[in-house]
Parts: sequence; C-alpha cells; structure tokens
Amino acid sequence: MARAAMLFEQLDLEQAVGVLTPVLTADPAAMEAWILMARLRLAMDDAAAALDAADHGISLNPGEPRPLALASRALTMLGRHEEAVTMAYRAVIADPRDPLWHDRVAWALLSAERHTADAEQAARTAIGLDPNEAHYYYTHGVALERMGHVDQARQALLISLRMEPENPVVQHRLAVLNGEAERETTVKKKGWRLFNRKG
Repeated sequence: MARAAMLFEQLDLEQAVGVLTPVLTADPAAMEAWILMARLRLAMDDAAAALDAADHGISLNPGEPRPLALASRALTMLGRHEEAVTMAYRAVIADPRDPLWHDRVAWALLSAERHTADAEQAARTAIGLDPNEAHYYYTHGVALERMGHVDQARQALLISLRMEPENPVVQHRLAVLNGEAERETTVKKKGWRLFNRKG
C-alpha cells in the first residue's frame, strides 16, 4: 500500500496499479486499497475500473464517504449524471463537515447541467467549511458563471488565482470571462487533485 501510494505521488500510475493489484487479490477486504485503486484508475481516466474499485469499497463500508465520492466522480466521467449526483449527496450525508464532498456535489450537478443554483450553494458551502482552498473558489466561479453572474464569477476566480497564481485552469477561465481567450469546445476534465488531501 505504501509503495503504491508513493508511486501515485510520483505519477507512476501503471506501476502503482501493478503493485496494488496483488494486495487486493490477497485481501479483498482491504478498504484503503480499494480507495487507492479507485483514485489511481480515475487519474488514468479509466472510469469503469474506478467505479468497480469504488463499488468494492462501498460494499465494505456503505457509510464511508470516500468511495461514494469516488464513485460519483467515475459516474460523472461515464455520463451517468443522475447516479453521480446521488452518490455525491450520499457522501455529504455520510460526512457533512468535509468540504470535498460538497464540492463533488457541485461538480456532479454542473456536469449534469441542471440545478445550477444547487451547485452554487454546494460550492459556497465548501468555501464556508474551508475558506483557504483555492479550488472551491474556482468551483464557485464556474457555478456563478453558469448562472449568468459574470462579475461575481470573476471575483471568485480572482480569489482562487490569488491563492494559486500559477494555476493554468483558473488563468484560462478568467481569460475567457475577460474576453481575452476563446472558450475550449471540449475540455478534458482531470480530477483536480483527486482527494489527495485525504492522504
């Protein structure tokens, strides 16, 4: 587990999966290993395998929010938006004090392109729980932009950029809002530090 986690940090994803697979074969009840496998598969853009790993984690402990949120992310990537929203809300119910799960709700709703006001509320809740995380302001900015509140969206993105001045995703989004860059027609959604703050 420790070696696989280290390889993940080094972005050696294939080798990390190779190290972790025998662990799960030897101990299918290893919850932390399933969570790590789901994170690895998401980082590799293998949503189906990530969902399978997250489902194993959920079956071991339905009240643990991490596999629920990972499953939500995988379902979003697979275009199964209703299920993604449901899983995200289940993570929030399991641990309402963790801003990560509220952020996942926001992105599940934004990806589903519905209930944008609820997405904005979820993003605002995440900020309230952790006002020092730049990504939550980015999420809030995206939600505000979707609602047509361009000035407020710009302010949220500026806060995010002040916290992480070199973040290219926020820089581009702000440039689009300011009319300095063209909006990308297809955006490859990477996982924004998939739960790395949970270790």
